[in-house]
Amino acid sequence: MTVEQLPLEAPATQTPVAPTEKVARAYRTIRAHDRPEIWITLRAEAEVLAEAAALESRLTEGEQLPLAGLLIAVKDNIDVADIPTTCACPGFERTPERTAPAVARLIEQGALVLGKTNLDQFATGLVGTRSPYGAVRNALFPDRVSGGSSSGSAVAVALGMVDAALGTDTAGSGRVPAALNGIVGVKPTLGLVPTSGVVPACPDYDVVTVFARDLTLATAVTAAMIGPDPADPRSRPWPADTPLGAPARTTLAIPADHNLTALAPAYRAAFDATITRWKAGGGEVATVDIGELLDAAVLLYDGAIVAQRYAAMGEFLSGEPEGADPVVAKIVAGAARPAAHEYVTDLGRLARAAAAARRLFDQYPALLLPTTTEHPTIDAVTAEPITINTRMGTFTNFCNLLDLAAVAVPGAETATGDPFGVMLVTPAFADQVGIDLAARLLDAPAPLLTDTGTDLLVVGAHLRGLPLHHQLEQAEARFLGEVTTSAAYRMVALTATPPKPGMLRVGAGSGSSLPGELYRLSPAALGTFLSNLPAPMTLGKVELDSGQWVTGFACDYESARAATDITEYGGWRNYLKAGR
Repeated sequence: MTVEQLPLEAPATQTPVAPTEKVARAYRTIRAHDRPEIWITLRAEAEVLAEAAALESRLTEGEQLPLAGLLIAVKDNIDVADIPTTCACPGFERTPERTAPAVARLIEQGALVLGKTNLDQFATGLVGTRSPYGAVRNALFPDRVSGGSSSGSAVAVALGMVDAALGTDTAGSGRVPAALNGIVGVKPTLGLVPTSGVVPACPDYDVVTVFARDLTLATAVTAAMIGPDPADPRSRPWPADTPLGAPARTTLAIPADHNLTALAPAYRAAFDATITRWKAGGGEVATVDIGELLDAAVLLYDGAIVAQRYAAMGEFLSGEPEGADPVVAKIVAGAARPAAHEYVTDLGRLARAAAAARRLFDQYPALLLPTTTEHPTIDAVTAEPITINTRMGTFTNFCNLLDLAAVAVPGAETATGDPFGVMLVTPAFADQVGIDLAARLLDAPAPLLTDTGTDLLVVGAHLRGLPLHHQLEQAEARFLGEVTTSAAYRMVALTATPPKPGMLRVGAGSGSSLPGELYRLSPAALGTFLSNLPAPMTLGKVELDSGQWVTGFACDYESARAATDITEYGGWRNYLKAGR
């Protein structure tokens, strides 16, 4: 087994690895790779081992810790108490007393922080080379860039040093490094994960992101961080109409050929191969012109919106602090130029681009894009630090400006075996839809990002393949599985169009167990269902054979008395199959 293949986790058939053993393995992996540029501050192994031992004691005492033993790295613009925060600038270094809520929530659930990772200074860049602590080399091709600005976090994950890592993403920093290192990057909707305790780059557009080697773990870590924080005025909760699942048959929007001219030829071929893979799995695509979105992307650095970077770090960098990167300092200094009226003008341009994005997502649940345009060498970026960096953000820069979510996953490899990444881009708060579609593209299980919503039992015309199932798809409901009621119900065939059953609770001994399907709907979708229910249908509580009570369809007693009892058929599908 090569060093690159050294696992942090034991195979599923073996006993799970104890946190102390995981820590020991992780530090062996770190030493074997000898990649000091990944870390700005790596904690002492003995210190982390002591925390792991304390964690094992808590588990032995019966404490429930969903992320127990998860090893994480944290980008060094996110605060962790008693560990220096540098933003890759020695002159900025300070040691915070408090841990950022995003990190604290992971620690509370049992995660262990190994250290702080290198980045493009002040999170300004997509290359991973703009740091006095060294250019972070790619995990697979050390002569090439790792991608930035969350460079150290991505490479630490790709090399198996940690299970997951936190980055930030303003222009693509949580997605480009994922693509270039062959891993997963989840960039949630603005505000879902609080940014208090995160050194700002562009305060209105900064997002805490997650890297992992698989979608399930990346989703679990993201889910654990989500939730408003009083200290972050930009944090947001899930809204009442949060979509909870992608439709079974999905048409993805893909960019028109003229939108893809920035793609290197090998990446264009890999993108086409990824689309072919999607179609082979039963998906469909529709070509759309995303020119207005790409035009908006330019505003982040070449428009007045860049003033946000000066507001965040301009005064500090104007003092020429120790270790300031000249490229970053030049970008931030230039951000002082735009006038207020130019900023207002560009906000208007963003509003028009956002309207174009809404029109697109009114027709399609997600947009499939290449994550970045190419994979340059470190030498090439050194020679052209601005031009290449700008090009690499072609497809990522507009996402936060337009309040969109994105999931970056590996696509088809290039002909030479290089990693190539794609993104599933969705509207704000449609993060679960993006996760579901990314899982289909990877042919992997679709993990749950949000548990908001109410479970709804259907037993009749809303079952899959039956006439009213489309209403659940329109409500963006999430299928949870086939279930059975407790043996306390009877079913009748109502006189209705389309045909549908009614179900009544009659008590144990007088009823039977009836099959159904369980779905999860957002509160708003469930309210719409209830308001649109035709007589004699109602919604009420139904007991499952597991003992769980869920919301389900029923009918009024008077209508049930006038209908035909069909309980003996054992469910609505069986009744229909019998030709009745």
